[in-house]
Amino acid sequence: MVDIAQQLAQVHERIAQAEQRFNRVPGSVSLLAATKTCSPEAILTAASCGQRVFGENYLQEGLTKIEALKKENFEWHFIGPIQSNKTRDIASHFSWVHSIDRLKVARRLSDQRPSDLGVLNICLQVKISDETSKSGVLPEDLIKLAKEVALIPNLSLRGLMTVPAITHDFEEQRKPFKVLYNLWCELRNIGFELDILSIGMTDDLEAAIAEGATLVRVGTAIFGSRPQKSA
Repeated sequence: MVDIAQQLAQVHERIAQAEQRFNRVPGSVSLLAATKTCSPEAILTAASCGQRVFGENYLQEGLTKIEALKKENFEWHFIGPIQSNKTRDIASHFSWVHSIDRLKVARRLSDQRPSDLGVLNICLQVKISDETSKSGVLPEDLIKLAKEVALIPNLSLRGLMTVPAITHDFEEQRKPFKVLYNLWCELRNIGFELDILSIGMTDDLEAAIAEGATLVRVGTAIFGSRPQKSA
């Protein structure tokens, strides 16, 4: 049985130590608890320890939890790949979307965002690694997409996100995050008011913080290993 409270405290300690180690302002890195495969009860346990921001990778699973926990004042982020036919429910149930990489998807989210919910906060997902399985806009196409998305109503472009190739070498972990940080700075320098750099997960959050992360998405280190899908 995973002690979620203890695990969550350890993650906060890792973040604080990384902030200190890499000369980041204390408290400048926020934690999003990634709740893929987690039960509503596990989420409530994390919430009882002060965690209020949660992220879901799969829409139907996320909608079930949002409905079960609708009495709670949680902030829900959609952090997984987006299918065009799923945008209406994403626009209606989440406050943030981290994984926009196409203009078509951004427009659909805007068109389908209920007016009473206010703007939908978004990050553009950038493909830094060469893995074919990874989603994201290519770095050379990022500025064009950002300029187009910035003109769309009902959306607020807040930052960038990436999911790099897995490596356990610390210096190798830093490289794609540095690339994304530089792209983030480039957009800020030409006038985009970005405040979110959504990088880093359980195995590489220290490398992400070293390279400028403002938000890390952590699941396994809080809730334990996820069950493996059978073949």
